Amino acid sequence: MTDNLQPGHPPMEWANAVSTCPSLEGAVKEVVEQLKGRLTSAPDLGLVFISSSFTSEFARLLPLLQSLLPMPALVGCSGGGIVGTSAQGEPQELEDTPALSLTVARLPGVSVQSFHVSSDDLPDLDSPPTAWSELIGVAPEQNPQFILMADPFSSGVNDLLQGLDFAYPSGVKIGGLAGIDGFNRQSGLFCDRTLHTEGVVGVALSGPLVLDTIVAQGCRPIGPVYRVDNAERNILLSLNTADGDAPRPPLELLQDLFDTLSESDRKLAQSSLFLGIAQDSFKLTLDQGDFLIRTLLGVDPKMGAIAVGDRLRPGQRVQFHLRDAHTSAIDLENLLQRYQRQASASTTIAGALMFACAGRGERLYDQANFDSSLFAQYLPGLPLGGFFCGGEIGPVGQTTFLHGFTSVFGICRQP
Repeated sequence: MTDNLQPGHPPMEWANAVSTCPSLEGAVKEVVEQLKGRLTSAPDLGLVFISSSFTSEFARLLPLLQSLLPMPALVGCSGGGIVGTSAQGEPQELEDTPALSLTVARLPGVSVQSFHVSSDDLPDLDSPPTAWSELIGVAPEQNPQFILMADPFSSGVNDLLQGLDFAYPSGVKIGGLAGIDGFNRQSGLFCDRTLHTEGVVGVALSGPLVLDTIVAQGCRPIGPVYRVDNAERNILLSLNTADGDAPRPPLELLQDLFDTLSESDRKLAQSSLFLGIAQDSFKLTLDQGDFLIRTLLGVDPKMGAIAVGDRLRPGQRVQFHLRDAHTSAIDLENLLQRYQRQASASTTIAGALMFACAGRGERLYDQANFDSSLFAQYLPGLPLGGFFCGGEIGPVGQTTFLHGFTSVFGICRQP
């Protein structure tokens, strides 16, 4: 990648280090030692992700880090697994071992605003955009990009995403729900020098910085695209088909579709069937990444209705989807290939973040480092940090959603 810089701004610099030392002091010292000399000057931003196995020591993490490597903005959280880059430059997904990942960035010309928001602080959804921008402390005209980490038990995450989309419609929002310790059900959220156990922490980045996203939901479509004829909240009551026949109950159409599937897909459909909801009302030809994937919660055999894990409205286009390890791999590879084709030869990428569902990784692929290694094949040499989440935050179309079974990549580059 060659430089394509705005006049007056030197290039951004990113670096990541990871440690599997079981001692917190040892892990902090190891990542700081690895990062020394990687940046030409002190970092403007730090992103730290730590295994839930360190839960009892969360309160000590920020003082230790800030004493060895002071940073004006430092945010992060606990994770069920940790993503980092080895000293040899290889991506690592550390799922079942104590681990600490630290990404540091030098961002010339970029305004960096860290924040913590409690669920009690959230404005009403009927509030104007200014209520949300005042909460974050960044004016909408600054067009910030967001990295967010949330308490998995917080009831306000979807409201926050909706409010941020309202106040900052062109800003990208990525991140995930923090991992919890299996024994005491506690997560850790880190902001500058303070440990939080609830709400959302994050950073707003404004200025000469672009945050590209890849949101791999790991599904493939089956059957035709339908149009919602009738729905009540999240209950799908009838669908229109492309042939113009009268609307039919979705369960009937699903049974017809089931009869056309291969034996292997029939077995898969019994446990891994989802509904994709198209997010672009105007796009004529829909691709895999155009659908928001939602779970099927249940059926009503009498009415032929299906309950879906999201609200539906008449006129939306929907398509059934299947998910398995092979499909997840193909989905991510297709999205990476598309990004690689669309990226300009002059694009300057500094670093990347990965927010992956705890249900992916070795649990899905029976193979270590799968998603991160595939990412590195198409975008080699990038410092990569992140964690395994209890829910992933990323956009589909122009709207930000909380996902499941997804890998969200944030790719930071010069404008």
